[in-house]
Amino acid sequence: MYQLQVQNMSCGHCVGAVTEAVQAVDAAAKVEIDLATKSVQIDSATPLAALQSAIADAGYPVASAA
Repeated sequence: MYQLQVQNMSCGHCVGAVTEAVQAVDAAAKVEIDLATKSVQIDSATPLAALQSAIADAGYPVASAA
């Protein structure tokens, strides 16, 4: 399980775009997003770097990850 802080998310479209970006790398990934805190939780076996890259490529910079 990864916990990320993702910038530039502000609406439902953003949630969909980030979710799609993650699931393009790992279709089985479970994604939970809290817009208020700009927090993204991802349950995936995919390496974190690949997920961060996919989110960034979708236009949402990852501020931090754990």
